[in-house]
Parts: sequence; C-alpha cells; structure tokens
Amino acid sequence: MALPHLHLVSFPLCPFVQRSVITLKHKKVPFERTFIDPKDLPGWFLEKSPTGKVPLLIVDQDTPLFESAVINEYVDELTPPHLMPADPLHRALARAWIAFASDMIMALHRWMTAPTEEAFREARDEAVKGLRRMEEQCQAGPCFSGPDFTLLDSTLAPLLMRYDMLQDPDSPWQPAEYPRLARWWQHISALPEVQDSTVGDFRERLMRFLNAQEGFAGPRLAAGLAARGH
Repeated sequence: MALPHLHLVSFPLCPFVQRSVITLKHKKVPFERTFIDPKDLPGWFLEKSPTGKVPLLIVDQDTPLFESAVINEYVDELTPPHLMPADPLHRALARAWIAFASDMIMALHRWMTAPTEEAFREARDEAVKGLRRMEEQCQAGPCFSGPDFTLLDSTLAPLLMRYDMLQDPDSPWQPAEYPRLARWWQHISALPEVQDSTVGDFRERLMRFLNAQEGFAGPRLAAGLAARGH
C-alpha cells in the first residue's frame, strides 16, 4: 500500500512539532515541511487548523490532522513495527503518560518565561514534580519503557533536549538527581532521528526567543546559553 503524501506545518522552535518530526524520521515515513511565523499566521493555515496551533499534518493535500499525540499515533499506524503497546491497558497507560509529558512541556515553558524570580522558582518546583514522576516510570532499558523505541521516547526527547541546553543552577533538570532519565537521555540524544529533528540554527533561535522575554527567566537563561557556546 502506498503511503499518503504528508505535509507537516511547523514553527521552528515548537517542541510538539519536534515530537512528530522524530516519529516520522524514526518510522522513515517521507514528509515535507513548511515553517510558518507564529506571529503572522497565514490565512490558509488558519482555515485548515481548528486550533490555530502546530503541528498540523496535511494528509494527501486536503485532510488536516492536528494535535501531536494524534499525529504520532497516525504516523505509527502507517508502517510497522508499531511504537505503541498491543495490550489495551498498556496502550492506554502509554497515552496517559504522553499526556502527562505534554503538561511537562508547558511547565518547562513557564520556567523559561517566568517574569519574576518568585515565578521562576515556583515554575522550577512544579517542573521538578513532573521529572520525579518520570524518573519513577523510566526503565532506561535503554529506551524509556524497555529495549524498544516507543512514542513515549519521541514525546519526551524535546523536553530533555531543552533542559540539557538550558543548564542553570536553579534548573529543574539536575542529571545526578534523575539517574534513569539521564541514562535514557544519553542513549536517545545520540539517535539520528533526534539529532536531526530541529532546524540547524535552533540554539540561536532559542537564544533570541529567551532574550525577547520580559522579566527574570528569559534573559538569564539566554545569557547562560550564550556563555556555554556551542
């Protein structure tokens, strides 16, 4: 059966899009990608996207599919081997942890953009709770749930990539405190589908994004990122 034509619409910095890129590349499913400006959304995108958010996957040029978790499951079902458990309960649990990881992305965003030092520390404490939960769940075997790559791996990789870049004394991510996650990230970060999942100037774009934030966190994290260089 021929694969459908897939067109992924993206923002260059979006972690939710990155999840889908990792899944597409891992499954070796061909796709084209268009980057749009989040501050100037084109009319054709707003017509196709019910939420006005990315990722948006346009299937066979006319069917828009949205929400990264849904897109990833669709891509997974296109070609074997599948990246979700066959058992209904285990599959439901995987979906639940994928949803939890989405909340962790939002906690990361609140930490990165905190307007005050108090908000920065509150966001850090919130993010720590999520990381501790994931540490308990992680098997690091060497993938998150065991020996095989799953959608949980593609879901979590963008989160750890950003934490790994944004090292800070008050970061929620302190690798020594999360040994399983640290071992998992060491393995996952070396995979080609993860290394090739962002734009070439991702680091510079992230720095500009942080510097554009008003208040405490953004400029502080951007300065730390600049000090460490490439």
